[in-house]
Amino acid sequence: MTDAMSRTGPLADGLVLGADGRPRCAWGASAVEYVAYHDEEWGRPVRGDDALFERMSLEAFQSGLSWLTILRKREAFRRAFGGFAIDAVAGYTDADAARLLADPGIVRNRMKIAATLHNARVAADLAGGLGALLWSFAPSPPRARPVTRADVPATTPESTAMARELKRRGFRFVGPTTAYALMQATGMVDDHLADCHVS
Repeated sequence: MTDAMSRTGPLADGLVLGADGRPRCAWGASAVEYVAYHDEEWGRPVRGDDALFERMSLEAFQSGLSWLTILRKREAFRRAFGGFAIDAVAGYTDADAARLLADPGIVRNRMKIAATLHNARVAADLAGGLGALLWSFAPSPPRARPVTRADVPATTPESTAMARELKRRGFRFVGPTTAYALMQATGMVDDHLADCHVS
């Protein structure tokens, strides 16, 4: 039993009891898609280059939108971008870009689509791979989990450094906030609140 479940008072700010009685980060209980994403994926380490390219691309598409929008379109994104296989997307042509712009299942933003195709080409040429580059910015040692949502930053020195290096290498749509969201999503940092049931 976690501390949150044994308390008689209110839960920490940013933590709620889900319908299943388990304490979880409040955002992770607000929609069915969020519950599954929060409990099974967010904050868990992702290492493969293609898997990290998918997360990087989806974070860029999310910019200015709700993450729930992206989650609901995720399978369509995967179909449209060939499972986010870096080598395949790096070979996409102008005809593929036009196909993507016409696909109602994804976010049809010309700049974000162009950035994804460009980023695939940059990632394909990375010596050592995308995963090695991204994970080189994970804090060491890992920092403690936040206690309340006020303790969760939007950016960190590591995400700022990651964004700077990605831009230096030619990547697009990778500012410090997007880089930090990527770090959270792929387990480079663990921002589940301290009393969240996910461990």
